[in-house]
Amino acid sequence: MARLRPEKLKVRFLCSQSLENLVLPRRYTLTHSDKTGELFLTVGLEYDYKQIKGWYTRLLRDEVLAELIMDENGPALHVYCQIGRGLGTRGFREAIFRRELPLVLESIRHGDHIFFDQRPQFDDSDVIIHFCAKKPENECIENWGPINKYKIDIEFS
Repeated sequence: MARLRPEKLKVRFLCSQSLENLVLPRRYTLTHSDKTGELFLTVGLEYDYKQIKGWYTRLLRDEVLAELIMDENGPALHVYCQIGRGLGTRGFREAIFRRELPLVLESIRHGDHIFFDQRPQFDDSDVIIHFCAKKPENECIENWGPINKYKIDIEFS
Protein backbone atom coordinates (compact mmCIF):
# COMPACT_ATOMS: atom_id res chain seq x y z
CA MET A 1 0.00 0.00 0.00
CA ALA A 2 1.45 3.34 -1.07
CA ARG A 3 2.11 5.94 1.58
CA LEU A 4 3.05 8.73 -0.79
CA ARG A 5 0.53 11.43 -1.57
CA PRO A 6 1.88 12.64 -4.95
CA GLU A 7 0.31 16.07 -4.61
CA LYS A 8 2.57 16.65 -1.59
CA LEU A 9 5.76 15.83 -3.56
CA LYS A 10 7.60 18.75 -5.18
CA VAL A 11 10.31 17.64 -7.64
CA ARG A 12 13.07 19.79 -9.10
CA PHE A 13 15.65 18.74 -11.67
CA LEU A 14 18.96 20.57 -11.66
CA CYS A 15 20.17 21.72 -15.08
CA SER A 16 22.50 18.72 -15.50
CA GLN A 17 19.63 16.25 -15.13
CA SER A 18 16.22 15.92 -16.62
CA LEU A 19 13.52 13.31 -16.60
CA GLU A 20 14.91 11.71 -19.74
CA ASN A 21 18.64 12.40 -19.44
CA LEU A 22 20.89 9.51 -18.39
CA VAL A 23 23.90 10.84 -16.57
CA LEU A 24 25.37 8.95 -13.62
CA PRO A 25 25.64 9.46 -10.79
CA ARG A 26 22.05 10.54 -10.41
CA ARG A 27 21.79 12.11 -6.95
CA TYR A 28 18.65 12.69 -4.93
CA THR A 29 18.17 15.15 -2.05
CA LEU A 30 14.93 14.70 -0.12
CA THR A 31 13.68 16.95 2.67
CA HIS A 32 10.27 17.61 4.13
CA SER A 33 8.24 20.25 5.91
CA ASP A 34 6.77 19.23 9.26
CA LYS A 35 4.43 22.20 8.96
CA THR A 36 2.85 21.41 5.55
CA GLY A 37 3.69 17.72 5.13
CA GLU A 38 5.26 18.48 1.75
CA LEU A 39 8.24 16.54 0.46
CA PHE A 40 10.93 18.24 -1.62
CA LEU A 41 13.02 16.11 -3.99
CA THR A 42 15.90 17.45 -6.07
CA VAL A 43 17.52 15.31 -8.80
CA GLY A 44 20.97 16.27 -10.06
CA LEU A 45 24.58 15.29 -10.64
CA GLU A 46 25.34 16.66 -7.17
CA TYR A 47 23.31 16.84 -3.99
CA ASP A 48 21.28 20.01 -3.48
CA TYR A 49 23.29 21.48 -0.63
CA LYS A 50 21.23 24.70 -0.72
CA GLN A 51 18.19 22.61 0.17
CA ILE A 52 19.85 21.16 3.29
CA LYS A 53 21.91 24.08 4.56
CA GLY A 54 19.24 25.69 6.77
CA TRP A 55 19.66 25.62 10.54
CA TYR A 56 16.51 23.50 11.00
CA THR A 57 17.70 20.75 8.67
CA ARG A 58 21.25 20.86 10.06
CA LEU A 59 19.90 20.58 13.62
CA LEU A 60 17.53 17.69 12.96
CA ARG A 61 19.54 15.98 10.18
CA ASP A 62 16.38 14.41 8.81
CA GLU A 63 17.19 14.83 5.15
CA VAL A 64 17.88 11.77 3.03
CA LEU A 65 20.60 11.69 0.39
CA ALA A 66 20.65 8.99 -2.26
CA GLU A 67 22.61 8.25 -5.39
CA LEU A 68 22.04 5.95 -8.32
CA ILE A 69 25.45 4.65 -9.33
CA MET A 70 27.13 1.75 -11.05
CA ASP A 71 28.87 -0.26 -8.38
CA GLU A 72 30.60 -3.66 -8.52
CA ASN A 73 27.23 -5.44 -8.85
CA GLY A 74 25.73 -3.13 -11.50
CA PRO A 75 23.34 -0.24 -10.95
CA ALA A 76 22.35 0.42 -7.33
CA LEU A 77 20.53 3.13 -5.44
CA HIS A 78 22.53 3.94 -2.29
CA VAL A 79 20.48 5.77 0.35
CA TYR A 80 22.20 7.52 3.28
CA CYS A 81 20.36 8.12 6.57
CA GLN A 82 22.12 10.12 9.30
CA ILE A 83 20.92 8.33 12.42
CA GLY A 84 23.76 9.40 14.69
CA ARG A 85 23.26 13.16 14.43
CA GLY A 86 20.50 15.54 15.40
CA LEU A 87 17.94 15.44 18.17
CA GLY A 88 16.94 12.23 19.92
CA THR A 89 18.75 9.01 20.67
CA ARG A 90 20.29 6.95 17.90
CA GLY A 91 17.76 4.16 18.45
CA PHE A 92 14.83 6.56 18.32
CA ARG A 93 16.09 8.23 15.14
CA GLU A 94 16.82 4.87 13.50
CA ALA A 95 13.27 3.69 14.28
CA ILE A 96 11.84 6.84 12.64
CA PHE A 97 14.00 6.37 9.54
CA ARG A 98 12.99 2.71 9.27
CA ARG A 99 9.31 3.63 9.58
CA GLU A 100 9.59 6.41 6.95
CA LEU A 101 11.93 4.72 4.46
CA PRO A 102 9.13 3.21 2.34
CA LEU A 103 7.76 6.75 1.89
CA VAL A 104 11.24 8.02 1.03
CA LEU A 105 11.74 5.29 -1.57
CA GLU A 106 8.27 5.85 -3.05
CA SER A 107 9.13 9.56 -3.31
CA ILE A 108 12.36 8.92 -5.18
CA ARG A 109 10.81 6.28 -7.47
CA HIS A 110 7.73 8.40 -8.20
CA GLY A 111 9.61 11.70 -8.49
CA ASP A 112 11.89 10.22 -11.16
CA HIS A 113 9.31 7.77 -12.59
CA ILE A 114 9.90 8.62 -16.26
CA PHE A 115 13.60 7.84 -15.92
CA PHE A 116 12.92 4.51 -14.17
CA ASP A 117 9.98 3.54 -16.41
CA GLN A 118 12.07 4.04 -19.55
CA ARG A 119 15.11 2.16 -18.22
CA PRO A 120 14.16 -1.22 -16.70
CA GLN A 121 17.81 -2.01 -15.93
CA PHE A 122 17.81 0.90 -13.46
CA ASP A 123 14.30 0.17 -12.19
CA ASP A 124 15.63 -3.23 -11.10
CA SER A 125 18.46 -1.57 -9.14
CA ASP A 126 18.90 -2.77 -5.58
CA VAL A 127 18.25 -0.21 -2.86
CA ILE A 128 21.19 -0.21 -0.45
CA ILE A 129 20.41 1.61 2.80
CA HIS A 130 23.34 3.07 4.76
CA PHE A 131 22.46 3.87 8.37
CA CYS A 132 25.25 6.33 9.22
CA ALA A 133 26.17 7.07 12.83
CA LYS A 134 28.83 8.90 14.83
CA LYS A 135 30.23 5.60 16.07
CA PRO A 136 31.20 3.06 13.40
CA GLU A 137 29.83 0.18 15.53
CA ASN A 138 26.35 1.71 15.23
CA GLU A 139 26.43 1.85 11.44
CA CYS A 140 24.87 -0.79 9.22
CA ILE A 141 24.10 -1.42 5.56
CA GLU A 142 20.99 -3.26 4.36
CA ASN A 143 19.57 -4.29 1.00
CA TRP A 144 15.89 -3.29 0.74
CA GLY A 145 15.23 -4.94 -2.62
CA PRO A 146 14.76 -3.35 -6.05
CA ILE A 147 13.55 0.24 -6.44
CA ASN A 148 10.62 -0.96 -8.58
CA LYS A 149 9.16 -2.47 -5.40
CA TYR A 150 8.39 1.13 -4.38
CA LYS A 151 6.53 2.09 -7.56
CA ILE A 152 3.10 3.49 -6.82
CA ASP A 153 0.17 3.03 -9.17
CA ILE A 154 -1.26 6.39 -10.17
CA GLU A 155 -3.10 7.52 -13.26
CA PHE A 156 -1.20 10.28 -15.06
CA SER A 157 -3.12 12.80 -17.13
